[in-house]
Amino acid sequence: MEPMEVNLVDQDFYARRGAPHDQFRRLRANAPVFWHEGDAERGWPGFWAVTKHEDVVHVSRRSDLFSSYRRLALFNELPDEQVELQRLMLLNQDPPEHTRRRSLVNRGFTPRVIGRLEEHIRDICRQLIDEAEQLPEVDFVRDVAAPLPLYVICELLGAPVEDRDKIFEWSNRLIGSEDPDYAASPEEGQAAAMEVYAYADALAAARKEAGPRDDIVTKLLRPDDSGEVLGQDEFDLFVLLLIVAGNETTRNAASGGMLAMFEHPAQWARLVADPSLAARTADEIVRWVSPVNLFRRTATADTEIRGQKISEGDKVVVFYGSANRDEDVFDLPDVFDIARDPNPHIGFGGGGAHFCLGNHLAKLELKVLFEVLAERFPDIRQTGAATRLRSNFINGIKTLPVSLRP
Repeated sequence: MEPMEVNLVDQDFYARRGAPHDQFRRLRANAPVFWHEGDAERGWPGFWAVTKHEDVVHVSRRSDLFSSYRRLALFNELPDEQVELQRLMLLNQDPPEHTRRRSLVNRGFTPRVIGRLEEHIRDICRQLIDEAEQLPEVDFVRDVAAPLPLYVICELLGAPVEDRDKIFEWSNRLIGSEDPDYAASPEEGQAAAMEVYAYADALAAARKEAGPRDDIVTKLLRPDDSGEVLGQDEFDLFVLLLIVAGNETTRNAASGGMLAMFEHPAQWARLVADPSLAARTADEIVRWVSPVNLFRRTATADTEIRGQKISEGDKVVVFYGSANRDEDVFDLPDVFDIARDPNPHIGFGGGGAHFCLGNHLAKLELKVLFEVLAERFPDIRQTGAATRLRSNFINGIKTLPVSLRP
């Protein structure tokens, strides 16, 4: 490979231009398992950047070789005492402990349970669009993409709809600690986490006092068939994970998907003409946007990927945004095609233990939202520049000004 500067974790680049697809493309072709220099000032060690679809799937499915538990699943390095607490979160566990705990929470996310929400989600989308239509200026993120998953999370938690604003604010502080518009420091993100834990404690206490309801909190607090139950810390951390994962992925897929439609108007016209494409549209949006850009693993033994030797303890980072444009897997990967079929994207993870628990819910929300938008506002248009989140973790859009009518 010709010498080139490689920096796949520069938050300022993501804020200016989004994912570094030019760098991804060259790495896939020339150095698909690439030793990426660290940043001593930030306390980031060097790491192996894994950019090919097949290899991301391999790392994802081999929890025995690539651990989420050793140094957690997020990119940033944390002090040992924080690592210990975060290991209680499902995201940061390996089988068999992960398998046990996931079985406890999976009860609320089966396709059957999620399928029952479709008409309710359709009503939420219509209500949001009715409200946005009355506004003098519409920001697609603030007024449509962000409130949708927040309403749904409140529904899942059995929380008052009025809580959606503080859930939105917590999520911004948790994910946006590197973005000056959302948080001044990582410490503020930690403070938001503590507020979420207190909120989860209050939800659990209220449910125990008022009795069971038909919501996920009740399901999570009940023992399963074998008598297993989530501890209080485990429950708090799951609510935190739900608030972040359930909000950020759908919000940014929806806003990134709408931006993609503006950039590819023929695809929007295609959806307007044939709303039956909405399910495939949802999948293509997730592939194209890749709302979660990366996750980290730690090698548990000396191993190899594509002939590249990796030592025990090495930091290994998988890039979904790159894998989802792998030329060996996708025909015309840099073309946004809402009818793409097959579409083996890994926007919900590469399979294995950590495949996204809420993938059915996220796809349903996207499918219904774009069906309703195409029906109600076929002439929606962009009226100003989109602004992007300063983050190498979430491929996020902060603002997207639109006009709903000509």
